[in-house]
Amino acid sequence: MIETERLLLRFFRHDDASRLYDIFRRPEVARWSGNGTPMSTIDEAHERIDRYVVRRGSHPAAGIFAAELKSTGVVAGMCMLVPLPSSDGVDRADMEIGWHFHPDAWGNGYATEGASALVERAFAAGIPELYAVTNPDNAPSQAVCRRLGMEDLGLRTDWYDRELRAFCLKAPGEPVK
Repeated sequence: MIETERLLLRFFRHDDASRLYDIFRRPEVARWSGNGTPMSTIDEAHERIDRYVVRRGSHPAAGIFAAELKSTGVVAGMCMLVPLPSSDGVDRADMEIGWHFHPDAWGNGYATEGASALVERAFAAGIPELYAVTNPDNAPSQAVCRRLGMEDLGLRTDWYDRELRAFCLKAPGEPVK
């Protein structure tokens, strides 16, 4: 578990499925995630929670974390630190930082707060650089990247077999390539 001023970041449990479903059933959230299709059943949320264990990979710092509000116990969204899938034919081994939040949590700085904690966790664990990839039209997530101090790499096709706006943050002392 990771604690910030307002959040507890913890692994998802199946009793979070109804909230996860409520987040990703919404087109305004789902459009920025995966294939962009909203969840249509709570069973999809349970399946996603099961996949999170595999998706986080083997690095001990990695994970897909429920971002629970300390003040209410409500899961406001999720933050992730996971291996970043390279596009077909691209040989990379990068770590991705990302976030998705329920619309009722937008505009409160939770994504920046949670992601900042994961940046600290990653660099403390020896990960030399982090990438965030966003839909080219996702200005709010790009603003979070900038608040984290990430460098805008422009439009890239290195990951997920599609064109995305990429951002990178190097650990202190790491050379810029």
